[in-house]
Amino acid sequence: MNISLKGKVALITGGNQGLGLEITRAFVAAGASVTLCARNAELLAQAAASLRLHLAPGQRVETVAGDVSRLESANAMTAESLRQHGRLDILVNNAGVYGPMGNIEDVDWGKWVQAIEINLLGSILMCRAVLPGMKAQGGGKIVQLSGGGATNPMPGVSAYAVSKAGIVRFVETLALEVKESGIDVNAIAPGALNTRLLDEVLAAGPQKVGEKFYAQSLKQRASGGTPLSKGADLAVFLASDASNGVTGKLLSAVWDPWSELPKHLDELNTTDIYALRRIVPKDRGMGWGNDK
Repeated sequence: MNISLKGKVALITGGNQGLGLEITRAFVAAGASVTLCARNAELLAQAAASLRLHLAPGQRVETVAGDVSRLESANAMTAESLRQHGRLDILVNNAGVYGPMGNIEDVDWGKWVQAIEINLLGSILMCRAVLPGMKAQGGGKIVQLSGGGATNPMPGVSAYAVSKAGIVRFVETLALEVKESGIDVNAIAPGALNTRLLDEVLAAGPQKVGEKFYAQSLKQRASGGTPLSKGADLAVFLASDASNGVTGKLLSAVWDPWSELPKHLDELNTTDIYALRRIVPKDRGMGWGNDK
């Protein structure tokens, strides 16, 4: 799709490497100005330098270092982005970690909590920080990275699974809270990516992440995984005016016909399509149990 983000300003967390950097490249290619934020200032500077080689007149790439999991930092990064550009149209919550791997009774509790703070609370803090400005200007877009942990149990990687499921329910809830403010909020499942997170799974080994997940990860590495561009393309779509009215959904970059969703707004707004819901026996063709 040929989608323009010309004149838009985006704040992208974890934008200095992996999928975050790929999303930033796609945003710049679509015409947006961006502020990248992450904890590693050196990687931020390197990413920004490479991106600035491809700017059109009027476009800007800025950076701000900080920690999304800390209230003061989230607020400061948002304020700095607003100072840099004068407005903020798009938030992409990409920053995330797998957290400790192993059975819940064996993992480091502090690291488990830290993963929740980054993946779940950090995303919520960034939303809190950008919402007043978006409401004041009459609209905006929030794009949240999710993943397989939101829709499937992940033994041995519980902090990741819990945080990703939690953030999707927050996306559904926030979308309803801000719908009348012209703000669309959606989550992306980008597919099985060959990034540093995959390296962490393979380094942990089958004893910690389980034989099945480890075997899947080996196969994924060998196949090359899902191209980062698929998730980036969906992020551009959800950040653009082309997706206006699509909100409160968890969308797969690989499997869902997301470019066609504007044609189905009535169905999307009146059903629980692309949402997290409880499955009851009737949903599986069984004659026992209640309907809800």
